[in-house]
Amino acid sequence: GEPPAAGVRADARADRYQLLVGLRSTVPDRLSHAIIGPVGDGMIAYDGLYDPELTHLLLAAMAEGRAVGGLRFAHEPNARIDTELDSFVLSGEQSNSSLLFGEEAILKVIRRPTPGKNPDLEVPRVLSRLGSRHVAPPLGWVEGAIDGQASVLAILSTYLRGATDGWTLAATSVRDLYASESTRAALAGGDFAPESARLGEATAEVHQDLAKAFGVQELPATAHAGLAHQMRARLAAALAVVPELASLAGKLYAAFDDLAALDGPLPVQRIHGDYHLGQAMRTPDGWVLLDFEGEPTVPLSQRHQHSPALRDVAGMLRSFDYAARYQLVGRDDGEHTRAAARDWAGRNQSAFCAGYAQAGGADPGEHVTLLRALSLDKAVYEVVYEARHRPSWLPIPLESIADA
Repeated sequence: GEPPAAGVRADARADRYQLLVGLRSTVPDRLSHAIIGPVGDGMIAYDGLYDPELTHLLLAAMAEGRAVGGLRFAHEPNARIDTELDSFVLSGEQSNSSLLFGEEAILKVIRRPTPGKNPDLEVPRVLSRLGSRHVAPPLGWVEGAIDGQASVLAILSTYLRGATDGWTLAATSVRDLYASESTRAALAGGDFAPESARLGEATAEVHQDLAKAFGVQELPATAHAGLAHQMRARLAAALAVVPELASLAGKLYAAFDDLAALDGPLPVQRIHGDYHLGQAMRTPDGWVLLDFEGEPTVPLSQRHQHSPALRDVAGMLRSFDYAARYQLVGRDDGEHTRAAARDWAGRNQSAFCAGYAQAGGADPGEHVTLLRALSLDKAVYEVVYEARHRPSWLPIPLESIADA
């Protein structure tokens, strides 16, 4: 049927949430954990994503290109969708629900769909058609109308067999370093720097394909001042809610002032928008980037806007810093491990930047002022996030800013 017209209201904002509901008169034990409750006529409602007998219908509808009520099921030309595969709901997902079909395909069901184009379908489709080896090719999708606009409700993509996410690999490398006697990442087992360089190369290649597909704009020099103004505003808001940031404000404002003083054009393009180690998967054939939907807190209409490509680079550099420092939370191992954390982060950040430049991306070493401002702006965002949601991790971005 059609997506619900009503939503969940919080203050003046209404959000819509998607739940695929199954109905049975008797719910088998294997689905007892998914029960929602009785709905009349002797029927019981449950979360249908946990029922492989129902999820087969989703695959079949995409393979056949059906229209059902207000829903449209579609598939990529020449996509092969095996409609006989059983599904399994993956755990650990936070913002969406993911179903694995055998080892062939993965379906992302968007819990909070929003009106308009979803870049997590739009971008991989475009990049896949350009022949990019750094995206998981989409196979199909489900659309419905919300507020009169076509809205993506679910995306079926090729499953990456034998892949491990970058955060897990980086964490293992850091753990190996902390278990050694050395403070030098290059001397400990499990050096991650070669992979960081290859990830930098993959990122540059994706940026080049994004530029080819969506174009590049050159903004005038005054755009640097506009970007710096936004950063100052975010810093002022952060200072109002996180008092611990006050002692670092001078350093932050100085970095944003340096950005405002830049006098060259500012190239902008489509980017990933929420780039970190958890969004990159190391497959046997190389790195693949995931989740192009952008920063979840940013309205969908703004996620299509062009930004400096180095914003993605800054996001990944911050992620390397997090990977190095988060295992120190709650520990008091002294300067030895903190020195090791700084060395690991610096080594892998440098390797990533070198790989990015080697593959044709804007050389981070030649755009130090812009990259520093973008990285510190991201750290300010992290400070507010940790203060609100994960206070024990607040020292991570605060110490990063202090060390910058």
